[in-house]
Amino acid sequence: MAASQPIPAEELVAAVAPVRAWLAGEDEQPARAVVGAAVKTTARWLAQQVPGRSVELRVPPHVAVQLVPGPRHTRGTPPNVVETDAATWLRLATGALTWDDAVAGGKVSASGNRADLSAHLPLRPIR
Repeated sequence: MAASQPIPAEELVAAVAPVRAWLAGEDEQPARAVVGAAVKTTARWLAQQVPGRSVELRVPPHVAVQLVPGPRHTRGTPPNVVETDAATWLRLATGALTWDDAVAGGKVSASGNRADLSAHLPLRPIR
């Protein structure tokens, strides 16, 4: 599916289902492609729910999306950046980890006055 097409809730739920046991510590990490699909789908879902270009969400090496209304950046590093690893992002997206705990624990790097995504997490269809 092209990134510009809306992601249906069913696709979001299906992308996360294969990683849930891993996120809960009940299974081994799935194949990189499976984790990558879950990360990309959840990040793009959030970007379609909170459209904009004032915050860049980075989950290397899987995805970087722009979201949140406000001033947009056009060149260089944006002033509002959120960066984390795949497991942390998926735990945030599913509600297994809170934003405050992730930031306090150093699992999320959030810079800029618009970089707090706590109001948008967890993603409603998969929490």
